[in-house]
This record gives sequence, C-alpha cells and structure tokens, in this order.
Amino acid sequence: MLQGMADGRYRLLYVSPERLVGEGGDAFVNKLAACGVSFVAVDEAHCISQWGHDFRPEYRQMSVLRDHFPTASIHAFTATATPRVRDDIARQLNLRDPALLVGTFDRPNLVYRVVPRTDRVAQTLTILGRHRGEASIVYCISRKETEQLAARLAAEGLLARPYHAGLDAKERHRTQEAFARETIDVVVATVAFGMGIDRSDVRLVLHTSLPKSLEAYQQETGRAGRDGLAAECLLLYSSADVFSWESLVRKSAAESDLDPDEQERLIASQAEHLHAMRRYAQAARCRHAALSEYFGQSYSAPSCGACDVCLGETENLPDATVVAQKILSCVARVQERFGVRHVCEVLRGANTDAVRRFGHERLSTFGLLAALDQRAAENLVHQLLDQELLGRTGGDRPVVTLNNRSWEVLRGGREVVLLEPRTRKAKASQADTDDWRGVDRDLFERLRKWRRQIAEARGKPAWTILDDKALRAIAREKPDSPAALLRCKGIGEKRLADFGSEILDLVGGGSAG
Repeated sequence: MLQGMADGRYRLLYVSPERLVGEGGDAFVNKLAACGVSFVAVDEAHCISQWGHDFRPEYRQMSVLRDHFPTASIHAFTATATPRVRDDIARQLNLRDPALLVGTFDRPNLVYRVVPRTDRVAQTLTILGRHRGEASIVYCISRKETEQLAARLAAEGLLARPYHAGLDAKERHRTQEAFARETIDVVVATVAFGMGIDRSDVRLVLHTSLPKSLEAYQQETGRAGRDGLAAECLLLYSSADVFSWESLVRKSAAESDLDPDEQERLIASQAEHLHAMRRYAQAARCRHAALSEYFGQSYSAPSCGACDVCLGETENLPDATVVAQKILSCVARVQERFGVRHVCEVLRGANTDAVRRFGHERLSTFGLLAALDQRAAENLVHQLLDQELLGRTGGDRPVVTLNNRSWEVLRGGREVVLLEPRTRKAKASQADTDDWRGVDRDLFERLRKWRRQIAEARGKPAWTILDDKALRAIAREKPDSPAALLRCKGIGEKRLADFGSEILDLVGGGSAG
C-alpha cells in the first residue's frame, strides 16, 4: 500500500487515527509523509476534543499531524460541534487561522417531541402505529433492550430487525441492505446503527431512552427526513436514564487507559453533556430553538410549528405543588430509606409484602395518590428528581432523599410545575400537513410497491429509483401524459425515459403486480 502511494497509484488513503498516529510509533506516518501528502481530512473531528460528546483519546494524538505534514492542508469535519468544541479542534490540530464554515443546525421539517416514558413497549407500538409502512429507526441504550424490543415488534406483525455491534458483520450488513431496499420498515438499534445509512425517507426516529448528549441526539435524529419531507423525532424520557448513563460513564472511564486526573475530567465533561440533554428533555420551550441555541445559533421565530411545545401538546398537572408535597412527605415518612418504586407503592396504597413488612400501610401518606397507576406515580417522582426537588443516592440500590429544595416545597416556599404523565394526542405539524396536502394515499402506496420491485430487480436502494418527494408529487398531480409527468418534481428526461410508461400506467389505475 505504501509503495502504491509512493508510485502515485493511489490518490486517497482511508486510515484510522489509531493506525495513523498510534500503532507502531512514528514509522507509519513518517513513510506517509515521504509520499508527499498534500491534504489531510479528519472526519468526526469532535472526537478530538475532550469537550466533545464522543471524545476518544487516540484522536488527541492527531495533534502531531502538523509536525509530520507541515505543508499539507488540514481539514476537520463534524456535524455536531458547539463553539467550544470547534475552538478546541482547531487548537488541537494546530490549525493556522482556519476558515470556519458552519451550516445551519435547524431542520424545520423535523417534528421534535418529548414524552414521559411510562411503558416502553406499549408506547413504541402506539408511535410506530402512526408510521406503519414507513421507514423508522428505534434507538435503545443496550443490546439486550434492542433484541427484546425488535422481537416484540416482529411478534406484533411489524417488519422489524435488531442492529447492534454484538451481531456478526454479515447479519448487520443484511439488516442494512434490507432497510435500504425497503424489505423491512423498522430497525431497532443501539447507536452503532446510522453510519452510512443509505435511505433518505426515514419518517421516524424514536429514542426509547435518553441519549447521552444533545450532540448524539442531533446526529441520530438527523437521519430522519433527509428528503426534506416532514419526519418525527420522538424521545421517551425518564430520569432513570440519567442515572444509568452516569454509571456507564464512570465504568467506561475506569476501564480506559487514562490517568486518574484525565478520567475525572472526562467524567465531568460527559456529565455536563448529559445534564444538557436532561435540560432539553425537561424544558417547556421550543425544541428547535433549544437545539439551535445549544450549537451557538440564534433562533428568532416565535413558534416553530414543529415541536410538542409549539403545537400545544404538553399539559401541566393541576395542583402540582400539592401533589409534590404529598410525594416529598412520603419520602420523609419512610425516613429516606427506600427507592422510587416503594415510595410510589405507599402513595398508591398498594398492598405489597414490602409495604406490610415495614408497616408503611399505617403511614399518613399511605394511599394519598391512589388514583394513579404505578407508572404514572413513578413518572411524577422522576420529574421531581429532574428538577432536583428530590435527591437520589448512587449504587445498585439507590434511594430517594430530601434536600433543601424539598423542604422549601414542603414549607410552601416554592411552587412546583409538573407535566401530566399522559400527554395530549400528537397533532399534525404544518410541514406534515403541507407535505401530504392533495396526495392520493392509495396511489402513493402503489408507487412505493412498484419502486420496491424495481429496486430489488436492480439491486439498489429504493430511494435511488425515485424518492418519496417525487412519489408524493406524482400521487398529488396524477399526470396523464409524459409532458405532465415531466412537470412533477423529481422527474427529469432520464427518469421519464426509464420509468415514464410504467408510472403513467399506475396513475391510470394499473397494478404494481
């Protein structure tokens, strides 16, 4: 390979940072330098910065690139860098007065929603029901959750498969191919899925757990609606995810090769990212504005018309302060020695072995929230944890505790706002309404079926034949001649020649077979 570079037979070399500046010391990079490298491109450059959401220590070693390639043009690319991370990337790569090109972070065709998680499986089924037959990506934190949820969805008749790094390469490739060719609709995945997704018509990205950062969320939701049509990005949120991530971050840092000081800096940085993600999930403000401003861009529109907050889907709980006082009082009555589940069982008046064993059925707070089911009660406790109106210990068996803010609420010195555990029905965004206005849905589905057959015969991803925007235009305009078809968005002379007669037959009432 190196000889081929020296002989000029290769113009491009793709290499991992570990191979470039890690393995084998300077020998490899020195040989490359001797070949006359003139251009260095660093992809996923946020990994260089310790402030980045996916910091990798081996990327940090790329600071020596300028020493080895003093005359080369060095370029860094990332889709998810805050101003602080951008500055750190430039500093670490020793870039001299770099030109900075920043695109817009806002995707107006994406509809963002955050919904309290009460029943992961039931909620996922309901949400996918709104997108039946459409391309959807469902993200989970663990491989186990991925496989269990995919199996349940398949049992319910959905065309779904799991995807995670623990599967062998052939199985992962088969799933990616099936998704690209529209033979499956749903991929249930860890964050391992997404790189190189060859499909522009993803209509739903569903996170069943909290992502570890807003950068990760922006990157993963960014796989929706790449054809410019409306798509939904929905997050099922529980504060329990925050504690899961904190544990995973500490475990990962402890298993790394970083020294203790670097480990603590990494943990602190990841905690900062996690808390920013939590604030986004908790906030009752425009989601588009929150994301844009996090990445250093202003958002001046008074309403985006494309998030749960601006669409008026969120609803505050009546008498939230009184409800919070009941919960906090129960935590005090059980002497701050129990977890969320037990506290909620007492509040609901549940007749469980644990409640009876500790005599908690005799407490004055027993049954104060009897009208709620267990999931709804736990959701309210997690909201108090999110707002730091309750504390929580670490370890494998965390217990909920009171803090200064808890006592302010109990004494009537602080008002509390809580969201209803069950939110209002999702509304259609303006973008979604506009995208479907005048479209014959039956004809659109016939066109999709025909497209899938053509793609399978040619061994190509379906969207490369015609994307959804073109199919909707045809199903809206219903052209009756080649000239009329040519006026539909996405149809040019080449596609007219290749597919025109078949499309016109379908529009005229024909069958895709």
